[in-house]
Amino acid sequence: MLSLIVALMFSCGNTTVQNQEASADTDKNANFSGDTELATFAGGCFWCVEAPFEGIDGVITVISGYAGGKEKNPTYGEVSGGKTSHKEAVQITFDPEVISYSELVDIFWQTYDPTDVGGSFYDRGSQYESAIFFHDAAQKKVADESKKLLDKSGKFEKPIATPLVKYTNFYPAEEYHQDYYKKSSVEYYAYRNGSGRDKFIKDHWPELSDKEYTAPSQSELKKTLTSLQYDVTQEDATEHSFQNEYNGNHEDGIYVDIISGAPLFSSKDKYESGSGWPSFTKPIDARVLEKPTDNDLGMLRVEVRSKFGKSHLGHVFYDGPEPTSLRYCMNSAAMKFIPKKDMEASGYGDYLWLVN
Repeated sequence: MLSLIVALMFSCGNTTVQNQEASADTDKNANFSGDTELATFAGGCFWCVEAPFEGIDGVITVISGYAGGKEKNPTYGEVSGGKTSHKEAVQITFDPEVISYSELVDIFWQTYDPTDVGGSFYDRGSQYESAIFFHDAAQKKVADESKKLLDKSGKFEKPIATPLVKYTNFYPAEEYHQDYYKKSSVEYYAYRNGSGRDKFIKDHWPELSDKEYTAPSQSELKKTLTSLQYDVTQEDATEHSFQNEYNGNHEDGIYVDIISGAPLFSSKDKYESGSGWPSFTKPIDARVLEKPTDNDLGMLRVEVRSKFGKSHLGHVFYDGPEPTSLRYCMNSAAMKFIPKKDMEASGYGDYLWLVN
């Protein structure tokens, strides 16, 4: 009896809940009129892969489901019991003008153990093995380059085991599985902790939270920031093009939020856009940013703000180079550059692999 109780506590599924068809979550993008793209990932228990993508600007829907198998309309009982060739997976609908597929892949690596073969943490079997289901050649190239970079990073003792698989199909899971982290939060967090997923993530990835990166008070900012830095970050001003500190900077290192210190961009993703402001193809982690729409100048733009610093950084435009097609146009006054040689001493050693 004890083993049965433990199994129910730590299993990804909940067989005591009525089986219902997914409906609400799959309709969330009904009111979105722009062009969208799909990203499909498998990383073991789909509850735990779905939750990290929720609430990120540019992500429209995140649906738990089943992918890659031959059987039509599989059920949770069939998939979790290993009776199909499907994997538990999540499918993300996103706006490529706000967030890139490359950014989503970067986040995905941090949601599970990519070196695990034969399952994922507590859940074993092919139905819980990881995979990146690429939807086209561009996605395959992005995922492959990202996988190779991570493999060379030295972050893991074992090689990356996650395969790149051509996308064929995706079936939404039953309704009770959608947003499970909200509906059954006690069971969800018990599973994450008991399965070892949380410990693995904590051991291999730096913490990104407002506890780690705190914004000073307004009175403190007025004392420590220059007038330009204050106007840009707190009053949404824009510094002069070509007449700013980092537009022409070609040194290796990272750019951090001048308010909170949170890591924002790597020099490897910086490029010469000709705009006169420092430009990047993607951030280090999209979860440290907020991207509200901005029409102050009579045209719709996507503003980029620091989530932890609660400050204005710049804008992102859909006119950048491949593979992201995004141009993160930043104000130098909103950032601080940490040279590669100083990153370890400054507390940013965990990000050296993104610069090397």
